[in-house]
Amino acid sequence: MADQIPLYPVRSAAVAAASHKRAAYYSAAGPGPGANRRGRYQLEDESAPLDEMPLMMSEEGFENDESDYHTLPRARITRRKRGLEWFVCGGWKFLCTSCCDWLINVCQRKKELKARTVWLGCPEKCEEKHPRNSIKNQKYNVFTFIPGVLYEQFKFFLNLYFLVVSCLQFVPALKIGYLYTYWAPLGFVLAVTITREAIDEFRRFQRDKEMNSQLYSKLTVRGKVQVKSSDIQVGDLIIVEKNQRIPSDMVFLRTSEKAGSCFIRTDQLDGETDWKLKVAVSCTQRLPALGDLFSISAYVYAQKPQLDIHSFEGTFTREDSDPAIHESLSIENTLWASTIVASGTVIGVVIYTGKETRSVMNTSNPKNKVGLLDLELNQLTKALFLALVVLSVVMVTLQGFAGPWYRNLFRFLLLFSYIIPISLRVNLDMGKAVYGWMIMKDENIPGTVVRTSTIPEELGRLVYLLTDKTGTLTQNEMVFKRLHLGTVSYGMDTMDEIQNHVLNSYLQVHSQANGSNPSSAPLRRTPSSTPKVKKSVSSRIHEAVKAIALCHNVTPVYEARTGVTGETEFAEADQDFSDENRTYQASSPDEVALVHWTESVGLTLVSRDLASMQLKTPGGQVLTYYILQMFPFTSESKRMGIIVRDESTAEITFYMKGADVAMSTIVQYNDWLEEECGNMAREGLRTLVVAKRTLTEEQYQDFESRYSQAKLSIHDRTLKVAAVVESLEREMELLCLTGVEDQLQADVRPTLEMLRNAGIKIWMLTGDKLETATCIAKSSHLVSRTQDIHIFRPEVTSRGEAHLELNAFRRKHDCALVISGDSLEVCLRYYEHELVELACQCPAVVCCRCSPTQKAHIVTLLRQHTGKRTCAIGDGGNDVSMIQAADCGIGIEGKEGKQASLAADFSITQFRHIGRLLMVHGRNSYKRSAALGQFVMHRGLIISTMQAVFSSVFYFASVPLYQGFLMVGYATIYTMFPVFSLVLDQDVKPEMAILYPELYKDLTKGRSLSFKTFLIWVLISIYQGGIIMYGALVLFEAEFVHVVAISFTALILTELLMVALTIRTWHWLMVVAEFLSLGCYVASLAFLNEYFDVAFITTMTFLWKVSAITVVSCLPLYVLKYLKRKLSPPSYSKLSS
Repeated sequence: MADQIPLYPVRSAAVAAASHKRAAYYSAAGPGPGANRRGRYQLEDESAPLDEMPLMMSEEGFENDESDYHTLPRARITRRKRGLEWFVCGGWKFLCTSCCDWLINVCQRKKELKARTVWLGCPEKCEEKHPRNSIKNQKYNVFTFIPGVLYEQFKFFLNLYFLVVSCLQFVPALKIGYLYTYWAPLGFVLAVTITREAIDEFRRFQRDKEMNSQLYSKLTVRGKVQVKSSDIQVGDLIIVEKNQRIPSDMVFLRTSEKAGSCFIRTDQLDGETDWKLKVAVSCTQRLPALGDLFSISAYVYAQKPQLDIHSFEGTFTREDSDPAIHESLSIENTLWASTIVASGTVIGVVIYTGKETRSVMNTSNPKNKVGLLDLELNQLTKALFLALVVLSVVMVTLQGFAGPWYRNLFRFLLLFSYIIPISLRVNLDMGKAVYGWMIMKDENIPGTVVRTSTIPEELGRLVYLLTDKTGTLTQNEMVFKRLHLGTVSYGMDTMDEIQNHVLNSYLQVHSQANGSNPSSAPLRRTPSSTPKVKKSVSSRIHEAVKAIALCHNVTPVYEARTGVTGETEFAEADQDFSDENRTYQASSPDEVALVHWTESVGLTLVSRDLASMQLKTPGGQVLTYYILQMFPFTSESKRMGIIVRDESTAEITFYMKGADVAMSTIVQYNDWLEEECGNMAREGLRTLVVAKRTLTEEQYQDFESRYSQAKLSIHDRTLKVAAVVESLEREMELLCLTGVEDQLQADVRPTLEMLRNAGIKIWMLTGDKLETATCIAKSSHLVSRTQDIHIFRPEVTSRGEAHLELNAFRRKHDCALVISGDSLEVCLRYYEHELVELACQCPAVVCCRCSPTQKAHIVTLLRQHTGKRTCAIGDGGNDVSMIQAADCGIGIEGKEGKQASLAADFSITQFRHIGRLLMVHGRNSYKRSAALGQFVMHRGLIISTMQAVFSSVFYFASVPLYQGFLMVGYATIYTMFPVFSLVLDQDVKPEMAILYPELYKDLTKGRSLSFKTFLIWVLISIYQGGIIMYGALVLFEAEFVHVVAISFTALILTELLMVALTIRTWHWLMVVAEFLSLGCYVASLAFLNEYFDVAFITTMTFLWKVSAITVVSCLPLYVLKYLKRKLSPPSYSKLSS
């Protein structure tokens, strides 16, 4: 079809094509199971014509009703910079990284992943060599640790520069001052870094060792043997007890549970806290004893290892039976590594180990994170280095290149090396440590831990926040809130009425059954054949509650029977019906909430296996229903069904429940369903429509034969099965509509609103279903009530469909986007740039059904395309990749374990704490580091300016102005405390920052540290350095030593006054630091006889000259600051006044 769309059509052709295409598109939007999707777009993924069909990049095409494709491909054009321009604009970087990647790939030749045949209990039969089953989270080993850490330090220009300057001091001709003045600060920085990395690395090593040395029982011909987790091989038969971690990916062979199935907890794999039901291979489950696994000749064929945790294809073959037994294996027969066995004991055969397991393939290697502020300072140091070289060349030129000029050039480079102060790294690293300590000591956010101390400033620069849903925004606790029967609605406060109706109806049924049991069956079936009789409210409630109690996939579990074997389970079940120890397990917490509710109104699910389930009535009678067929929920069908036979009446009923979009076409005509679903969704409730259909024995037998036939077909099995099931889904009787609420975490709504007001765009990435995700987005106010939601079609599979969907989305303005993982994958394959560009314009984006790798991929894409800072927040093992990929990762310690909080840069206990973490601590860390970094640079620039003036006055001699200790003292005891006290400064009170989150928007623009502010500081430094030096030269007496005394004293006083000028909110420690530094300087004057003339220092002449110079250097700046605050005050000054 796409081939026939003209690229630049005439007007009439365009209209025809557009209308034809829209018709095709809308008819395609809801395909029946029988429709073949491929046929609709005869497109292969690599169809050439679509390359020439650009996406809509302007609105005009739609306004003129022209073809969607009749536009210019602006997005593509912008990316095609080639030639010299491309090389200069970053092409060289691209080439270098490509070469490095190629070299790494050559060195670490990755083994190609292949499908495998695994013989039960025979690891030696494996043709291939498989990876060891060990967990390794360390960054370095013994040999790479020191080189690795040094590389991470010296890849920054700043540190590399210090290293070169320090090394040059070993050359006698270039030596200026003492060695310790250069090597002590550098050594200190390196020692701190290496120690910190070593501690982190050792902790990682200990955690890995603990995991790898866990013991498991391995089944061998000679019986059970204990084996370490790291020694498990492909083909081993491993026994995993209840509550034990599964060590590697296995196929589930046997269980101690009588039903032949077990539950596993997958919270560390996919983030979902509900238990998943797994089924053992029936051939091995039927074997009489455990040891028989070695007496049969069987193998498992497994597909090659892959990322997708929700799918698996394989076969189980037993060769020694006649004929050979073949069983197909799917995801329900697998036990993935890092999940926990929740019921019974399981035996499995290992199919993937180590790096090939699903959990390891879905986690990315942690990278060293570098803050944006550090990168900006790195750029500024490059600019300073350029200035340093230019200044040195100018000095040598003014000398007239006399004598060994190149040696003089190097001496000048070292003389002016203070332009880039070595104390910059020390001050910033110590500052970061202080911010981390302040965050952890904040009583308003208790339990917060800073795990990466190098990036606290990132918290003040965030533009995108990517959050998980389950356990992060929600508590993952479902509560039944509403039952609607069309004419009457029941809420939490009227549940007792339902209880009375259920009780009465069962008493009536019971008395009728005692009177005439045989005739009750045909009587009940009359409504389906005769015209509808209006039922009483009581009978409708009874039907609805019974349907909810039967139509689900929930299993009751009795904790009391821990040590009991499967044989006595059902004997004990009778005694346990009233037991408080009953818990319900299902793959969806919604279903558990529904069954809990039916229990609260009197109809209790007491037992269930694969063939039947039992309900207990309010009167204590136990009703048995045989399960004839189960149709599980899938994201495509959006519904689940069950066919049951009532033991007492032999009546067959088909119950079904599902999302309103799927059910509205299946149930009989009604006028209330759509409206009520909308009302409940606006309240943030998750809605389910429940319906039933009574079947005759003949109808069911006919269905069963067609269904079995469809299940055995090889081609288009899913389509055929769906078509057979659909034949039942007609004119079903609508019973009720239910509303369940997923309770949000405390203060989620105000926190999200605060973040949105702060200009942060919030994306929700979840592994949950589309309906649930949309529902939570509304109830948490992630999407405001007035906003439209564009739901991207979930089943986009080809390039053409992605094309049409993106163009449909482009027409919408200011609407939130909801997209599923599969559609996202297809769109990113063909239209990455266009999709990200569109999504970034949305006020909110929800991605559902995301795998852990997809979450990380989205974060990486956002960082690359926007260049803005991203933050990821999550609480489960499935969020680790996303947290590590973001510029700033925040983990929540939740029900899903500590995996996310351990991998994160910052760990918090509740989602609402993120508000204060960003608004207050993020703001302060960024503002303080920016001020501190620029002030330390100013401190180096001012002394270099003085050196330049001094050298130019004395015939451009490369002689240092201040010798030895004066230089060390200047950067340490004389000015360090006041300068470092800037880490206590704050421009806005914490209460104000939280009350007016709009203030945060200014931070993301990066105005506190930019080339503009940097140039202002450079000008201040040149002015002050010039004034102090010329003042000292003009006012000095007979001796040269007086110049040093006057200028150095004026310099120290100027620095102390400049700190006072920079401070916005005084803290008592700042005052102490100022006077302490002044005291230290005055006290040290007595000892510095070689630099100062003590007799001269104590005279009035000295005092007035120093005071005059200091006033001239500082007073104009104080006047300018006062005028600036009056004429153009900062945005926060109005609030703080």
